[in-house]
Amino acid sequence: MISIFSLSALLTAYLFGSIPTAVWIGQAFYGIDVREYGSGNAGATNTFRVLGKKAGISVMLIDIFKGYTATNLAYFIGISITGPHDSVQFVNFKLALGIIAVMGHLFPIFAGFRGGKGIATLFGMILAIHIEAALLCVMVFLVFFIIFKYVSLGSIMAGFTFPLSIIFIFHSPIRSMVLYGMCITVLILVTHQKNIERLLKGKESKISLFKKPQN
Repeated sequence: MISIFSLSALLTAYLFGSIPTAVWIGQAFYGIDVREYGSGNAGATNTFRVLGKKAGISVMLIDIFKGYTATNLAYFIGISITGPHDSVQFVNFKLALGIIAVMGHLFPIFAGFRGGKGIATLFGMILAIHIEAALLCVMVFLVFFIIFKYVSLGSIMAGFTFPLSIIFIFHSPIRSMVLYGMCITVLILVTHQKNIERLLKGKESKISLFKKPQN
């Protein structure tokens, strides 16, 4: 039975995820709604593209923090609800909190339900769930990003890396973790559908760490 404490944690996780970092930073410091420029996405990549490196990095770090914090709300719920911290029940509750936070980022109540693609928030969740797999995903992302300069391609490849590493490298015995990893891949493919089309056509925008913002 779901308690008031677990429901409160899930609601809080959604509200954490709903913080529209890119929108608020753009409007507060630049007088710009990033959703009206570039790709129209309220995420770190578009912020980087539209407002520059400083704003983009700030949005990315805060969005990662959102996912990490929301997922770790499980530690504030009694073990009578979540089970011991090394139990499958506890991991499942962390997964639920993280997924809700990512949904909050995708559909933020504070920004008219027009959010980003959730990659940074998703990474924060993975970091809270399985730090070794998260770091491996970062390595894969950086390799593809540095070589090809496509954030979308790096994100997609990192998305594939997580379930594969969970299954074949870390041999997770938790079925829900494996299923979650597969769902991550599907989610990233769905949210990056337009990016994939542009990549195939050679029209995807490249991002350079040293490129000036396009205002």
